[in-house]
Amino acid sequence: MATSAQYLDFIKEQLAGFGPVTLRRMFSGAGVYRDGLMFALIARDTLYFKADAASQGEFEALSLPPFTYAAKGQKRVIMSYWRAPEACLDDPEEMAQWARKAFGAALRAQKLVTAAKPRNRRRKP
Repeated sequence: MATSAQYLDFIKEQLAGFGPVTLRRMFSGAGVYRDGLMFALIARDTLYFKADAASQGEFEALSLPPFTYAAKGQKRVIMSYWRAPEACLDDPEEMAQWARKAFGAALRAQKLVTAAKPRNRRRKP
């Protein structure tokens, strides 16, 4: 089941208090971006926020599941995106709070990736 255009519009409207976001269609859902950085994803009309070691416990405490998928004939993959609390869908302030946490997790993940990349160093002749 693909994500509906109405749901995408609704989520974008709910995130207005967090700041300008863009939605990019991918597969049957969409990625949610701020400043070019993906901090949430939408699949089957469900919003998932990026989480890391600093924030994952908050999702677990609310018994919210992570986003998972299985490609044909392969094992199930668990991603670092967790289902958004229902309160986010009713309260734009709550949505903005969780979006800030997710964006923070995305920023921390970006820093880890950047730090792990080998640097191109030129040898002196």
